[in-house]
Amino acid sequence: MAKKTVADINVKDKKVLMRCDFNVPLDDNCNITSDDRIVKALPTIKHLLDNGAALILMSHLGRPKGKKDPKLSLAPVAEKLSELLEEQIVLADDCIGEAVRQKADSLKPGECMLLENLRFHKEETIKDKAAKEDTQLREAKDKFAEQLAQLADIYVNDAFGTTHRDNASMYTVPVMMEQKPKVIGFLIEKELKFLGDTITNPEKPFVAILGGAKVSDKLGVIENLLDKVDIILIGGAMAYTFFKAEGKGIGESLCEDGFLDDATELLKQAKDLEKEIVLPTDNVIAKEIKQDAESKVVSGDIDSGWQGVDIGPETRKLFAEKLQNVKTIVWNGPMGIFEIPPFDEGTKALAQAVADATEKGARSIIGGGDSASAVKTLGLEDKVSHISTGGGASLEFLEGKKFKSLQVIDEK
Repeated sequence: MAKKTVADINVKDKKVLMRCDFNVPLDDNCNITSDDRIVKALPTIKHLLDNGAALILMSHLGRPKGKKDPKLSLAPVAEKLSELLEEQIVLADDCIGEAVRQKADSLKPGECMLLENLRFHKEETIKDKAAKEDTQLREAKDKFAEQLAQLADIYVNDAFGTTHRDNASMYTVPVMMEQKPKVIGFLIEKELKFLGDTITNPEKPFVAILGGAKVSDKLGVIENLLDKVDIILIGGAMAYTFFKAEGKGIGESLCEDGFLDDATELLKQAKDLEKEIVLPTDNVIAKEIKQDAESKVVSGDIDSGWQGVDIGPETRKLFAEKLQNVKTIVWNGPMGIFEIPPFDEGTKALAQAVADATEKGARSIIGGGDSASAVKTLGLEDKVSHISTGGGASLEFLEGKKFKSLQVIDEK
């Protein structure tokens, strides 16, 4: 069933508590270096304010480990929101407590306030499993969540980046607002549409591109996608685990030895299902992982003393060819050490190939993280169908996992 959204309910003169993902990157002076996550929350925020809601926003920022840290205050977010909305957004000194309650009570329709960093309280990140096993933890988490739940008449979740977590603000708060409306915002609605439609009813041919460091991070994704995709392209350091499983020399390349059997089994499953798993045919290798390190391109085995750092030119061309005439593309994870040029060339080439395929009619979904950074760095953001706002969340969604934070949301 589809989940109710903010468009399905009457918010006029109601107090609305909205969970956002304002976990923005900051420089050493606490200046926001990318306001992308704030901008993407604006459609839901504006809808609620324009329709007469008194809006209370909440989010985490960084990992303060349950202690107040001025460097991880949401003050820069409040300032940026004020600028984007062209009205003053009040930042509360905390996210719970009597002073916060009074500020929320005095909030008028059309006004907006932002609670201070949720993770300044350790109760926010207590895992639900731990809370069930420990009475004290459960009571602490419930008490924290109850204070948030009492602030409003309606709960809105528009924080896709944390939907895979059972944090207090994501799960316990809406559970406690049992008799009150609980809906999603437009950002999550869009994520569920793109990711959900792709997994349940992809238009064929369907290609999945998986990269990054660890096979262990992508095992569930590959297993879940094998019966849905036509081709899986594998790059990044995770490819070397597959190479070693096939008996190839990988030198000093990153490899998860504990997952060699899993890699072998996945290759066998793909063959049995007549699905194509495509590994790199050549690799850029280097003596060290640094910008001016000695490097070269090799096909076949990687000698001792060298390590794979990117897919090679032949592989870039091969992967681009595999994207010709496809209808659906899902990409999660870089093809090499994207942060260190020139080992970003494979990821950049793939980003261009995905954009080219999209221009020819493919539906392309970029699963956050470094693959999203590559697309944005090259100015290709408008050349792909959708860039997910949640790296970890989109990965778990592609694995087919159910999110508790969404299960408690009202259905249409």
